[in-house]
Amino acid sequence: MDRPCEIYSAEMRVKAGRGYVYPDVVGVCGERAFADDIFDVLLNPTLLVEVLSESTEFYDRNIKANYFRTTESLSEYLFVSQSEYHVEQYTRQIDLEKRSKGVYLLKLKQGDKVTTKKLVVE
Repeated sequence: MDRPCEIYSAEMRVKAGRGYVYPDVVGVCGERAFADDIFDVLLNPTLLVEVLSESTEFYDRNIKANYFRTTESLSEYLFVSQSEYHVEQYTRQIDLEKRSKGVYLLKLKQGDKVTTKKLVVE
């Protein structure tokens, strides 16, 4: 039986690619996988959200995003601007010709709805 999606705050450590990150928001749909019995390191995030500030934007867009893109379970990640009504949604796509996973960018403005695989954020 499928488990519903669950959302975690920034205290949840996430194994992303070859590193560990603390996203601002973490979503996982289906069965959750943790590194150990302490349940503080999530291994299979479905959705990661970063709220960009002037001091963290470079790190979030470059270092963290590189980790995000190598996380097999991740289907989407969002960058949310702290200073304007702006959301960037990165959704993993499968390139059937190359048999690889790619990513595309969708920019949204104020008033638009962000629809993720299983969640709707307004």
